[in-house]
Amino acid sequence: MTPAKKTSKDTKPAEVAPKSSPASSPAAVKLTANGSIAISIHAKPNAKESSIAGLSDAAVEVQISAPPKDGEANSELVRFMADILGLKKSQVALDKGSKSREKVVLLDGDCGLTPAEVVVRLKKQCGDE
Repeated sequence: MTPAKKTSKDTKPAEVAPKSSPASSPAAVKLTANGSIAISIHAKPNAKESSIAGLSDAAVEVQISAPPKDGEANSELVRFMADILGLKKSQVALDKGSKSREKVVLLDGDCGLTPAEVVVRLKKQCGDE
């Protein structure tokens, strides 16, 4: 009986993300409590050009064509994510990880996208359809 309680506790936080389609939405793209979409990013600065290198459950690997100096890579990441997702730069913000390769980017709740749609657009960019 007690293992069932542990399972129910484990599923409560995960219930937020599966509202879009659980099979197509990796854990790297989540719906937050306030309606925003959080994307976990593993950034690779100093790349030849900005691109999506891969998409896993842990994070979206993004190659950034800017050096990690004076916030240049962070600005390029926000610009690039807005561009590939078809959003305005004002709808995309760096939430965590300004000085780390592990970052979290937030999309406004009123951006008109679901986590599943974000995953589809990211997969199109990395060729994993």
